[in-house]
Amino acid sequence: MRLKALFAASAVLLTSFSVAQAGTVHTTWEKFKAGHAMHRLSVDGQKAMMDVFQARDLLAQGKTDAAIPPLYDAQKRFKAASADNKKFFAAESQLQPAPQHPVSANHTPVANPTTWVPVGGEFIVSETLAPEKQAALANANKQFQAGQTQQAQQSLQVVGEDADFILALAPLEQSEGALYRAKVFTEGRQPQQAVEALNQLLDGIVFVSDDVVEKVAPSTPAKKKAN
Repeated sequence: MRLKALFAASAVLLTSFSVAQAGTVHTTWEKFKAGHAMHRLSVDGQKAMMDVFQARDLLAQGKTDAAIPPLYDAQKRFKAASADNKKFFAAESQLQPAPQHPVSANHTPVANPTTWVPVGGEFIVSETLAPEKQAALANANKQFQAGQTQQAQQSLQVVGEDADFILALAPLEQSEGALYRAKVFTEGRQPQQAVEALNQLLDGIVFVSDDVVEKVAPSTPAKKKAN
């Protein structure tokens, strides 16, 4: 499942991107872009999603008791994500879904403005790449998945500048509600209903370009500590 692989990819460390041998100015700009994209992601949000996938896999096997701990962990991590500075408030209509990552066929748009948590991400390219560049991009993603950011940046040096960072956004309130229902069903020994609740959580995720998020929720400088 591509969706599961994406969250597994970003659960260890956040991803970044570097330009191919295109000059010092471009390279410096791309490194800034890499750090900026990395800053977007919620570590707790990413870990919560991996808990969700773990619980769903266990529930699909009928292992309700084993699924309870990751469900509790997911709840705690979503709560932690709600307190960090990665979240932002916006209407779903303000977000422009990335064509490379369409929403689920079962996706129900959020009618009112809500809080979004960036729970995953990956770099993509919009144009056809030569085989060697495709291999470099795939290798870089694997390295980032393992937390090897420096090695990944070196791999991405052969790709070039035509890349975009796609963020996976989870609507916080709706995700917490689905997670709560999944926990209740699990504790009631109703694994199928619990899986359906977790699927509703996953169906709510929207994939958008980092550029879109920048327009909706521009970064703000860190506040200085009081003397």
